[in-house]
Amino acid sequence: MEILLLVTAGLSQTRHAGSLHYAWRAGTICTNRSTESRLMQEMRMDGFDIAILDALQRNANLTNAELAEIVNLSASQCSRRRSALEKAGIIKGYGARLSAEKLGFTLQAMVRVNLASHGKEHAEDFSRYLEGYREVLAAYSVSGDADYILHVHTRDLESFASFIHMHLLPYPKVGQVRSDIILTVLKEPSGLPLR
Repeated sequence: MEILLLVTAGLSQTRHAGSLHYAWRAGTICTNRSTESRLMQEMRMDGFDIAILDALQRNANLTNAELAEIVNLSASQCSRRRSALEKAGIIKGYGARLSAEKLGFTLQAMVRVNLASHGKEHAEDFSRYLEGYREVLAAYSVSGDADYILHVHTRDLESFASFIHMHLLPYPKVGQVRSDIILTVLKEPSGLPLR
């Protein structure tokens, strides 16, 4: 999906009793979906909407009353705006962030993959193939010396080696695989930089 952000809102934040509060000027964000989507949409947004998005990506469990306190709107206004953001597809869903280490997934790696031959059909086949492997958290088609970068999370080195040697390397369309095991996570995804 392509997203074009045209932001003219000025957001500033202040802290009161340990929570964030926002002050802003109105602005516009335009969201353009690719031609694969049913319709191209444009949604006019203001600083309240941006503040709602920012608060929800920090904590998706916020009730409308809690959200209202953060963004300085009524709970009913927050509910209406949240529903509109969901309907427009700007909020794609909600989920829990789990501790990989506490669940026993102690190894993660970035795996660079080059296909043996190229073309749309090969790319689509490889994409479908990856869908069957839950250890592949994310996969990206990239520029540079690799065709794809996979973010892989496994329980240990043995299960990682098994995934590489038993599943990825034997796939006939894969030409080369190079792995970088992650030693320390310096920063994890925390949401889009809305302000």
